[in-house]
Amino acid sequence: MSEPFYITTAISYPNGRPHIGHAYEAIAGDAMARFQRSRGRDVRLVGGTDEHGLKMVQAARSEGRDTLEFADEMSRHFRAMAERFNVSYDVFVRTTEPRHEHASVAIWEAMKAAGDLYLDRYEGWYSVRDEAFYDESELVEGEGGEKLSPQGTPVTWTAEETWFFRLSKYQEPLLNLYRENPEFIRPETRRNEVLRFVEAGLNDLSVSRTSFDWGVPVPDSPGHVMYVWVDALTTYMTGVGYPDNRQEYDRYWPADVHLIGKDIVRFHAVYWPAFLMSAGLPLPKQVYGHGFLLSRGEKMSKSVGNVVDPMELADRFGVDPLRYFLLREVPFGQDGSYSAEAIVNRANAELANSFGNLAQRTLSMIYKNLDGVIPAAGEASDDVQLLAQVRKATLHEVPEAFDRFAFSVGIEAWLRAVFACNGYVDAQAPWALRKSDPDRMAAVLGTLVVAVRELARAIAPIIPESADKLLRLIAAGESGAHIPQPIPLFPRLELPGDEEEPA
Repeated sequence: MSEPFYITTAISYPNGRPHIGHAYEAIAGDAMARFQRSRGRDVRLVGGTDEHGLKMVQAARSEGRDTLEFADEMSRHFRAMAERFNVSYDVFVRTTEPRHEHASVAIWEAMKAAGDLYLDRYEGWYSVRDEAFYDESELVEGEGGEKLSPQGTPVTWTAEETWFFRLSKYQEPLLNLYRENPEFIRPETRRNEVLRFVEAGLNDLSVSRTSFDWGVPVPDSPGHVMYVWVDALTTYMTGVGYPDNRQEYDRYWPADVHLIGKDIVRFHAVYWPAFLMSAGLPLPKQVYGHGFLLSRGEKMSKSVGNVVDPMELADRFGVDPLRYFLLREVPFGQDGSYSAEAIVNRANAELANSFGNLAQRTLSMIYKNLDGVIPAAGEASDDVQLLAQVRKATLHEVPEAFDRFAFSVGIEAWLRAVFACNGYVDAQAPWALRKSDPDRMAAVLGTLVVAVRELARAIAPIIPESADKLLRLIAAGESGAHIPQPIPLFPRLELPGDEEEPA
């Protein structure tokens, strides 16, 4: 049986429609899942929507809507986004599902049995937007002198009876975890941030609310619902059948990686492993906190008016060109910027002009000059040398980079091989060989088909739809069929000067 690989994306908070940042993370998670499947791994990719908490109640109320009805609609938008971008989720969990409430109660009971939950009174600063508690020392001052969270969101003083989790008990176990497993938090900058936070000391964490009732009810504690992050993080267990489906759970848990935005690393790298330690459950192998996607260098904000609908971008530029741009342009783990001009320039130069043109020229010449029959690869030194260079990239450099989420590094290696193929075309000039040496022309085209096939396989996790079309066409030709006249994979994108970016 193939080795399992379990990857999750963050459980998106659907108090509004998805923006391009949500698509960015989902695409990255999908690219890793597809890459691992291509290596023969038994992959489980899980995502979902985190639908509880006061923020959802307020968002629904502002529209005069029933909270569950509002959550149903918003969750559908996130599912639609995933489908539009070919994100191959194996399981999509909604936190309002009965199976998820069952899992949340099970982990709560396990933490309670460990003696790590107790009832007390909470007084402190709380950010509804972040669904997070903050110590006084963490707050910053706003322009008007008001107190804000470290994320710049409003905080309110909250006082109520709540259940507490003995987070302070897990300070040393967590520090030992980080020391003994340096790859547990990546990239290194996130690990250092978490280390500083935990070394500064951990206070016990309020893990229930009584000021509203939109959440998973705390067992045997009327009026209390679970703190939204206890509920949300448990989604990763729900996605593999916890607690009842032992066969599925034992196969996939612990997760190989939780892929999340850098703003929620604390919840995943501090609270979550502490909850699991308390419950006596194995810890995930890695938490990877990627950077933000910025619009022309600015963080996206509804108030600024620069939040972009990913569905509009997909309609405008195409799904594969957009997937390619996002993972090519931004070194994964860092913040990165995008614009319509950058998408058009990158897609045209690298997909249309370089790889797309290479495939189109090769297959068109076979269609026109060899009756659509794919010839064997050549055996001359130039042919062998090119294929060796292509295979070095596709079998070694690209996989090594993709395996550590260095998508842009892997794509650069892939592009070098594409450029080498185009250089080989120019040097061999098969159009000139058509009359002077047709056998050599066939050998050159056969060599190029092998190279294009290897390049398509390597880049398939990034541009799955386009790569699949190309691979199916080549496979049909290699099986003896005559290939039809090829159609360009990547039509050139245009950006009229007076056209504004979608918002």
